[in-house]
Amino acid sequence: VQLQASGGGLVQAGGSLRLSCAASGRTFSGYFVGWFRQAPGKEREFVAAINWSGGGTFYADSVKGRFSISRDNAKTTVYLQMNNLNPDDTGAYFCAARFGGPYVTTGRGYEYWGQGTLVTVSS
Repeated sequence: VQLQASGGGLVQAGGSLRLSCAASGRTFSGYFVGWFRQAPGKEREFVAAINWSGGGTFYADSVKGRFSISRDNAKTTVYLQMNNLNPDDTGAYFCAARFGGPYVTTGRGYEYWGQGTLVTVSS
């Protein structure tokens, strides 16, 4: 599976962005997808994950109520809607995929990774 993340940009605090993760190479069915982020000088951290059907999601406490992950399997795309952004959300955002569950919040649990898309939130 090849993954391509897009949708990053510069936004003011309180604004919104929607990231996309497009998959290609093989069927997307059965894959859990996660989003991670890495701020400059910090370790990569888990943001959100979605199961293969889109019927189940899991979020880091820091983004609960502000971010929403969804997927369109017909379009083989996973989205991360980010609302009420703050400067702490700044970083490179990566999508990753693993075949089957359960939800995994560590990067080592994912087999496939896309390149990062940069999100910058100004105060």
